[in-house]
Amino acid sequence: MITGSFDPVTSGHADLIRRAAKMFDFVYVALMSNGEKDSAAHGMFTYGERLAMLEAACADLAGEGITNVKAELCVGLSSAYAAERGVKYIVRGVRSASDFDYEYSLAAIMKRFDADLETVMLPAEPSIACVSSTYVRELIKYGHPIGDAMPKSAARLAVSLYGKK
Repeated sequence: MITGSFDPVTSGHADLIRRAAKMFDFVYVALMSNGEKDSAAHGMFTYGERLAMLEAACADLAGEGITNVKAELCVGLSSAYAAERGVKYIVRGVRSASDFDYEYSLAAIMKRFDADLETVMLPAEPSIACVSSTYVRELIKYGHPIGDAMPKSAARLAVSLYGKK
């Protein structure tokens, strides 16, 4: 299982999904509510728009032969979502030492909810380690080319959706 706010999905997220799909039989990609990031004042895209972009990114991966992934909207605790689906591993990407520290703390918290739920941390590919949702939002906001910062189908959708706001 991969969790995130995906506002919007990035090439780093897609790479993490791709790599996890090669490691596990099936990967749920859970679009989670995050009270710190997702208020109407802070999110660039609605949950429905984020899910549509995430599904587009997964469809791009299907074009590469990766079909063992499913994107879903999840409201509530990720540990409860994992338990409902029989998931025992959460895959998290780390771009830097500060990401690792944050994810390490989250992994310890997750253990308090479910002692059997393991967190697997994968380092970001160096070529895209600088890509974040914040960076991509800035590209979209100011009309700069997105390039390889997002999966192509998701990028087209993001630009289209933002242009309607």
